[in-house]
Amino acid sequence: MKAIALTEFGDPEVMSQQELPDPLVGPDRVLVRVRAAGVNPVDRAIRAGYLREILPHHTPLVLGWDVAGVVEAVGPAVVDFAPGDEVFGYQRHDHVQHGTYAELVSGVERGLARKPSSLSWEEAAGLPLAGLTALQSLRLAGVGEGDVVLVHAAAGGVGHLAVQIAGLLGASRVIGTASERNHDFVRSLGAEPVAYGDALVDNAAALLGGDGRVDVAFDCVGGAALTQSTELVRDPARIVSIVDHNVLGLGGKYWFVRPVAADLEWLAERADAGQLRVEVQQTFPLERAVDAHRLLEGGHVRGKIVLTV
Repeated sequence: MKAIALTEFGDPEVMSQQELPDPLVGPDRVLVRVRAAGVNPVDRAIRAGYLREILPHHTPLVLGWDVAGVVEAVGPAVVDFAPGDEVFGYQRHDHVQHGTYAELVSGVERGLARKPSSLSWEEAAGLPLAGLTALQSLRLAGVGEGDVVLVHAAAGGVGHLAVQIAGLLGASRVIGTASERNHDFVRSLGAEPVAYGDALVDNAAALLGGDGRVDVAFDCVGGAALTQSTELVRDPARIVSIVDHNVLGLGGKYWFVRPVAADLEWLAERADAGQLRVEVQQTFPLERAVDAHRLLEGGHVRGKIVLTV
């Protein structure tokens, strides 16, 4: 099969298209012929070698944890999928090697669900990791009826889904940080935009009125944004960060997304009900994965970047 792989860590140019053996189909595995694969910031972190201390890595290493495609074969223990099923999923394994930037993926059943019929392959591939991250984080923060929620980087891959999911969980208001050029986009998702930067706390407080505080803060940025969250949230225990472990010292929570089939099904149902929109800024063919990573490294991506296979 064709795959985008690397044998050393570094800049995007360490990736190249290679011919690799087709993956094996274990007892609990689902062989998926990939139609599209999401590109995420964690892919950049793995490519650069930043996660070597927490996850075992093996080369040649194929990047990618997001997939949408068609089931080609299933292992003998698999009962929920059959060849021909259209699926999407989050395919993080205990060892980093067999990713989704490839023609075929041997997926774990717990990280797959049936593809939302209303979404394109590209949209479906952009949903799993970012959607699961947003859903699980907001649930961890206890978002419910009437809550006011602050979402940092509200135009980004995770953020633009978090804005919508917060509303689906019952939030009465969602405030989203974004650059000025993305304010209309954030409004279209149902949030009230506010510019990030040094004046965030004052601007957000003015927008909120009352005591100028929110019930929940969801941090996708870290650093100064996390510090600002502590000034804006009523209870620091309801700050959740997906990027900055310092949140633990502030009384908040850190979350690393998990593959959960029931959560993927929740996302698929909302997408098919027209309640959840996946913004794909740009797609690239598989062989242009280096260009996709260059765009990712430039920052300020609106929604998702996706590879097509």
